[in-house]
Amino acid sequence: MDWDGLSASPGSPSTPFLPSTPHSPFIGPVSGSPPLHVDEETPLLRRVSFSADAHPRHNLRRPELSRTQHLGTVQSSDEIRRPVLRPVIRRASSGSIAHSTTSQQKIAGMSTFGQTLFNSIAILLGIGMLSEPLAFSYAGWTVGTILIVFYGFISCYTAKLLARIIMSDPRLRSYTDIGRKAFGPRSTLLISSLFCLELFSVSVILVTLYADSLHSVIPHFSSNTYKLWGLLILVPTVFLPLSLLSYTSVLGILSTVLMIIVILVDGVSKKDAPGSLWSPAETSFGVENANNLGLAFGLFMAGFSGHAVIPSLARDMADPTEFDKMIDWAFVIATFIYGLIGYAGYLMFGANVSEEISMDLLRTPGYSPILNQAALWMLVISPLSKFALTTQPASLKLNATISILLGIDVLPASHEDVAKRLTTPQGALMSRKRILGNIQRVVVTFLAVGVSIAVPDFSAVMSFLGSVSAFLICVIGPLAANIAITGKWSVFDGIVLVSATIMAIWGTGAAFRSA
Repeated sequence: MDWDGLSASPGSPSTPFLPSTPHSPFIGPVSGSPPLHVDEETPLLRRVSFSADAHPRHNLRRPELSRTQHLGTVQSSDEIRRPVLRPVIRRASSGSIAHSTTSQQKIAGMSTFGQTLFNSIAILLGIGMLSEPLAFSYAGWTVGTILIVFYGFISCYTAKLLARIIMSDPRLRSYTDIGRKAFGPRSTLLISSLFCLELFSVSVILVTLYADSLHSVIPHFSSNTYKLWGLLILVPTVFLPLSLLSYTSVLGILSTVLMIIVILVDGVSKKDAPGSLWSPAETSFGVENANNLGLAFGLFMAGFSGHAVIPSLARDMADPTEFDKMIDWAFVIATFIYGLIGYAGYLMFGANVSEEISMDLLRTPGYSPILNQAALWMLVISPLSKFALTTQPASLKLNATISILLGIDVLPASHEDVAKRLTTPQGALMSRKRILGNIQRVVVTFLAVGVSIAVPDFSAVMSFLGSVSAFLICVIGPLAANIAITGKWSVFDGIVLVSATIMAIWGTGAAFRSA
């Protein structure tokens, strides 16, 4: 999915339409009315005249006319002319402004409350669910519970901040627009680089998950061998149109739902340890070491990294006033499911839980082989189908960033420049960017496979994703943008900003040490 693409939409501002021919119906006479002549005095053709009062812009007074002169301009001996009609300017009331704003917002969005809620949950729930049991094994019951609730709360809070910013200015359409308004045009490169890093990390995780799952089902070849073979499928798919790839997102939703069902069914159906909810494994309430706690920071936070599309969700709502209520439900459901999977997996396998709980489900005897293999095959097919959907936005953003750095393109200075680029043909510039984009799609695919082979640790890459991308994009970025735009901040904002910065640095260091 394109997490931050700029596209023309009905709600975005556009330049007025100017007809090119004199026969355009927009400038012809109204049907049923006589044609207008130049000598007729109409409000559209008459020069605007001001009264003897002060000029609306300049504090100048016109010279006073005598009563005879004044009447002469209105009445003559031949005909009685119509008096000059002065436009009446009325001040809009707060109620009419609110009604107009609400009407514009309703026209801009088309998604209902339920549709937006479903999309939000589908974005939040993903492959981060597989590492939740490992995060609890690193943090323990007490700290793990506090972290997952705290991260869910602050992520929901910053999502509301993004929605309020995006709805306060009709020119803003994306996360990048918010950053440009808060920190200036130069922030566009930094934000695009963060998105590229996040999407590339996700692509590496998808390659690792596909190969590990396939190795668990068919252990005749190593995971690295399956990663290399995967290039035969991954490279052609990156050239497919997004309209076709969007249908593959259904596989990701089905895979997530099936994995939740399999974990709970396996835990309840098995009576003896390991892998049983009736006979729990050995667990811990505390933190064993500081490095594991840093990994837990990133693993927990990686599950809430969906803020790149929050502005689009807010814009697309038919009733934006219900966004806060909708996002509350979305994060409550996502936090509950993450906590449920984390609790169940930690109880079933304890400190011996794997980086991906799906690996434990196939290795542990006593489970239904058909149900578990079906879930694992979904984890094989789903990453392959979602890889192109993830790397195409990354390639587009990387293409735009490299074009600016090489001087092929220039950085847009304002929202008007962005809108102009969307409506103006670029000619040779688009040809060069298209060629560069095709090359980058192949390069990004090979790089993702290469990094997955060099860093096969699923938990290390997932922790890096949460510590760097999730904290910066989901917590630090929205808070800093809100402070820069509004000029206001609270003690709670300061505490969250400092805490998120410390956890991000701590988790990043732990991820590099583990890799």
